[in-house]
Amino acid sequence: MFVDTAKIRIIAGTGGSGAVAFHREKYVAAGGPDGGDGGRGGNVVFKADSNMSTLMDFRYKKKYQAQDGAPGGSKKCSGKNGEDLTVRVPVGTVIRDAKSGAVIKDLSDSEPFILAHGGRGGWGNQHFATPTRQCPRFAKAGLPGEDIEITLELKLLADVGLVGFPNVGKSTLLSVVSAARPKIADYHFTTLTPNLGFVVVGDTSFVMADIPGIIEGASDGAGLGYDFLRHIDRCRLLVHVVDVSGSEARDPVSDFELINEELRAYSPELATRPQVVAANKIDALEPGSDTVAKLREHVGAKGFDIFEISAAAHIGVKELIDNVAVKLAGLPPVVVYESEYIPPAPDLGSSDDVSIIRQDRTWILEGKWLARIIGNVNFDDYESRMYFDRMLRKSGLMRRLETMGLEEGDTVSIYNLEFDYVK
Repeated sequence: MFVDTAKIRIIAGTGGSGAVAFHREKYVAAGGPDGGDGGRGGNVVFKADSNMSTLMDFRYKKKYQAQDGAPGGSKKCSGKNGEDLTVRVPVGTVIRDAKSGAVIKDLSDSEPFILAHGGRGGWGNQHFATPTRQCPRFAKAGLPGEDIEITLELKLLADVGLVGFPNVGKSTLLSVVSAARPKIADYHFTTLTPNLGFVVVGDTSFVMADIPGIIEGASDGAGLGYDFLRHIDRCRLLVHVVDVSGSEARDPVSDFELINEELRAYSPELATRPQVVAANKIDALEPGSDTVAKLREHVGAKGFDIFEISAAAHIGVKELIDNVAVKLAGLPPVVVYESEYIPPAPDLGSSDDVSIIRQDRTWILEGKWLARIIGNVNFDDYESRMYFDRMLRKSGLMRRLETMGLEEGDTVSIYNLEFDYVK
């Protein structure tokens, strides 16, 4: 199954906590604090893989999380850094922020990209020794890694895009000029997914994409809608294939205009892309038909080159492809999207964000800010407990609880910590 969009969540590893330890050695009295630092959390790294052609891997797995850093040890030993998680995607995948839609990275080359950075490891108690606090019994917790929800959007890296109504011969043309073997049959929507072909012309080469047929009303969801038009966003040149055989009683001039109108409805910029018109199936023209002449006059007035071809009979194909190669030589390279994403400041929470739930004389508190404070406190150490008490009062959280009716003797529950309130 061809899947070209996906929405996933990326979480980098949390840094390891610093250690509380003291130097123990024979004949060394009062060795002092020697708790090591926690390891850095693992990064989430994205890398383009030329062996992948679809985002099918992301259809069912929606969460990717890197390894956390290991906690610090004694003897000033730092914890092991968390292993990076490498996520492989097809070449040409565009990563966007799910909330704003801003482009974060266009993975059009083989360079790995760190999307989410792991959290920094916490300091061990070796860092908190001072002349007046020679025996610190607390350490710092590691910081959380970056957490972001993204959308993946595959946009094929093709130089030339084949556009036109269904069953006009786009797949046949691709099979004739390249080694691609798309499904070809005499009914509409034979092609249900984009196909790529590598075309060689003398000493040059280019990639051609066969896009499933657009129909009138595609902008309103008719047919396959715009599901696959994203794949010609990067194309430098469009080859507009028009059926001039008259086999389906269609008007080539009308078909040409309808397709361009649908392109404009999808993207005004795409509609201005250089085009070459291929009047296909001339071998099936009825004698005396003037459909090609009318199309040539209409297309020529717009400044487009037109070639009369029969992809099935290999008539005029070489002249068309030679012209495409010449035009590509004078066009800018395939578009690579620049990043427009501004990372938000880390959300560490504040005391104002703490949620408070009262159940009789028990007050249940939760919030990012509280979780971070608790992670930095050693409740077996008196000095560390006093730091925790100062932070609760200094932040105004205790005053907020008192305003809500907290009384002496009430129980305050913060995650796995409970204590009786004393003024």
